[in-house]
Amino acid sequence: MDRNDRLYRTYVEILRHELISAMGCTEPIAVAYCAASARAALGRIPDRITVEASGNIIKNVKSVVVPNTGLRKGIPAAACIGVLAGDENAGLEVISKVTEEDKERLGTYMAETEIEVKPLISDQLLDMIVTVYAGDSYAKVRIANEHTNIVLIEKDGQILLEKDADSGIEEEDVPDTSLLSVEKICEFAETCDLDDVKEILDRQIERNTAIADEGLRRDYGANIGKVLLKTGTDLKTRAKAYAAAGSDARMNGCELPVVICSGSGNQGLTASLPVIVYARGLNASKEQLYRALLISNLITLHLKAGIGRLSAYCGAVSAGAGAGAGIAFLHGGTESAVCHTIVNALAVTSGIVCDGAKSSCAAKIATAVETGIFGFEMYQNGQQFYGGDGLVVKGVENSIKNFARLASIGMRETDHEIILMMTEQN
Repeated sequence: MDRNDRLYRTYVEILRHELISAMGCTEPIAVAYCAASARAALGRIPDRITVEASGNIIKNVKSVVVPNTGLRKGIPAAACIGVLAGDENAGLEVISKVTEEDKERLGTYMAETEIEVKPLISDQLLDMIVTVYAGDSYAKVRIANEHTNIVLIEKDGQILLEKDADSGIEEEDVPDTSLLSVEKICEFAETCDLDDVKEILDRQIERNTAIADEGLRRDYGANIGKVLLKTGTDLKTRAKAYAAAGSDARMNGCELPVVICSGSGNQGLTASLPVIVYARGLNASKEQLYRALLISNLITLHLKAGIGRLSAYCGAVSAGAGAGAGIAFLHGGTESAVCHTIVNALAVTSGIVCDGAKSSCAAKIATAVETGIFGFEMYQNGQQFYGGDGLVVKGVENSIKNFARLASIGMRETDHEIILMMTEQN
């Protein structure tokens, strides 16, 4: 693929836009970012906070530990640490510079501040409004569609910024993921000038490996990574364990950043760490690792493009298939190997639901990675699922569209019921 080609440039921009650093689960961090931005607009620390959030935001914040909050969970903790100590200019690393003094102040601030959380009825699955008050003054910030996409800033009745939330992100801000295809992803990965992507991928390798190592060093959540390594240390088990360990740490308050993929740290870990582990195990060159990561990340983004940021469909399924495709590439696999790996994997694990961010995400990641690798092993052994086998149809792109339809349309009622069940729990 020619470096000056529009498609080539778009693929590089997709990677730059999507593979960014975040500290903590992206939904509570988005709440913290929204709150920090509202406090900045207000110009002082508020004495009252109202958070309105869509069901998927509530679902994904409910059970996950917010970093730098003393192991607190939930929207109030995320909003308060954002207000109290968030850097409104730091995006998804908004609470990365919280001090020990800030942490000590948090408990008192939460006890003394009126905090109201309300469901937000919205056509957007990712939508929130944070309104902060100080005396007779208020400031309001709304984020929609993407985790840092501010569509409204209002202070004391004056609109400071406004964009149409229903139309999505401004076109100039987001590269066109509809241009992704398995064929072109494979061509891009094989021909890409690595100087164009090396910095992005080096950051992903460094940061995601660091949090996986941390997850294996200490106790986090259900310690899925450690449990897996107790069952064996073969290459496949290590690949699953490292991805799970990164999630163990991230879901349970680790204060290390993760390079995300498709708006999700767990998907970023799933798409990258198994490929990194396999590259080491196969003694692959750094160039081979880079090109395999291009496959895994872009396949993950391609599979997610038709689904959206949030749904009832576990995002690790897409990232696990992406990892399997990257591992197929490391083994010298062609476009055919990548296509069959993806379809074989999706045919097996696409029923896994997303019931919010929490410790069990690590186990779902391990399952998705296992299935991604198994999809490639099927191909190696001359086996595959054919058109007519359930949702599988002839042609990899057609199958991808079917599974995206399942996730985005078919599971809407499932998503609604999951949110109801989670919000009914005490």
